[in-house]
Amino acid sequence: NTDTRLVKQWYQRRVRGVLNYYTNYYYKSNLRMSLSCEQKKELREIAHAIVDGGKGILAADESTGTIGKRLANINVENTEDNRRAYRELLFTLPKESNIGDSIGGCILFEETLFQNASDGRPFVELLREQGIVPGIKVDKGVVILPGTDGETVTQGIDGLNERCAKYKKAGAQFAKWRAVIKIGEHIPSQLAIQENADTLARYATICQANGLVPIVEPEVLCDGTHTLQQCRDVTEKVLAATFKACFDHHVYLEGSLLKPNMVTAGMQCPEKSTPEQVGEATVVTLQRTVPSAVVGITFLSGGQSEEDATLNLNAINAYQDAGRKPWALTFSYGRALQASVLKAWQGKPENLEAAQTELQKKSLR
Repeated sequence: NTDTRLVKQWYQRRVRGVLNYYTNYYYKSNLRMSLSCEQKKELREIAHAIVDGGKGILAADESTGTIGKRLANINVENTEDNRRAYRELLFTLPKESNIGDSIGGCILFEETLFQNASDGRPFVELLREQGIVPGIKVDKGVVILPGTDGETVTQGIDGLNERCAKYKKAGAQFAKWRAVIKIGEHIPSQLAIQENADTLARYATICQANGLVPIVEPEVLCDGTHTLQQCRDVTEKVLAATFKACFDHHVYLEGSLLKPNMVTAGMQCPEKSTPEQVGEATVVTLQRTVPSAVVGITFLSGGQSEEDATLNLNAINAYQDAGRKPWALTFSYGRALQASVLKAWQGKPENLEAAQTELQKKSLR
């Protein structure tokens, strides 16, 4: 009886194993085939249009609250008309400025995606005329992740498929989703790293199914006293987990972009890093974790000054290991492109030309 029971259990395990194998194979094969050749081609072309030729991204996706703080710094009221006027300034540089030669994409906030300029033309149309690909921020901000010491996860997956379809119809061609990782005593936890990686991967697959190139943004915050080496170690873990999740979720990497932090010491760290140190640490970290299939890496400025963000990006591109840097290495800057623009504008129509000149200068650095 004992022998019969053991044989029966062995047989049941074998049958379950075979069934699981074929179920898994069928499921994964269908996922891999879910994007047609035409869809993959479109995603590749969009991604390359954004970053090829050294072009970068203007991040103009500040939420209503965030743009309100920036406007308050120049004593401008946070109204829809003022927000629209400022965004119009960014999107209407004279054609002779050739801004599309240095900026390949622009990330918009949902309000901006559906806004029109003062002459009635949609902002999306203005960007296209400049040769700039319009994109959209799709995450809904961060919430506390239960079971952690104040760590966060990004929300917005619910209803994302429907929103992506709407954004694509409105003219967006790519999307952005930001995950936030903190460095501190005993953090980040593996739970926070894994949860954010899985969420980024789910977002990316949903975007691609709707014809939007996903920008995957796992930001390791620069706030803190951590050293350059600590940032390097954490960034490595975060990127490795992110691309493992992307692989598991069948993200089409050839139609995607990465928006990571640069590897820097914390803002409050007494030991500051040189641009050369940042360049080496960042490139080596990317080499260890980012597949060559990813089209481009568009760095966030992460609270750096305009000058520091520029010097560090230059050092990253100058780091002498060209044979092992298969991606476009460029920028996706918000504050680092716009701080001088806002200062020049001051909310006054007569300062429009001066403000646009500042944007042109910063994008050409």
